[in-house]
Amino acid sequence: MSIAENRKAHFNYHIEERFEAGVVLEGWEVKAIREGQVQMTDGYVVIKDGELYLIGLRINALRSASTHIKPDADRIKKLLMHREQIRRLIGKTEQKGYTIVPLNLHWKGGRVKADIALAKGKAEHDKRNTIKDRDWEREKGRLMRHKVSSSPKD
Repeated sequence: MSIAENRKAHFNYHIEERFEAGVVLEGWEVKAIREGQVQMTDGYVVIKDGELYLIGLRINALRSASTHIKPDADRIKKLLMHREQIRRLIGKTEQKGYTIVPLNLHWKGGRVKADIALAKGKAEHDKRNTIKDRDWEREKGRLMRHKVSSSPKD
């Protein structure tokens, strides 16, 4: 079941490979996620000391959060993956143009997982083509609905 999605990722990047990573969260963050208080619009992944960190994932604290905890909505979250996968990602991101972007958050077995992707940035003309294709699909759907609804009855 999907929790949050990074819709800009497919628009701004060519997705090469997908990976699933665990997310290290605090208790108040899990409760807030269950209530839907999460945003992933400008998220990105950085590599530091051979570990992956998710930046830009905003989890807004609930009003009923504990009084002895100072919740930080923009806290940097650590991602958990196998060491071989992390090494492979490090090798790929050192190549020109590759980056790691988060695609979505979802539940798996009662735990929060993040789909991350090895991606290459799109050029401006690729983004225009994406917009054009999306608009054509939308228009095609409208035309098909209109044609079906206005067909003469036998």
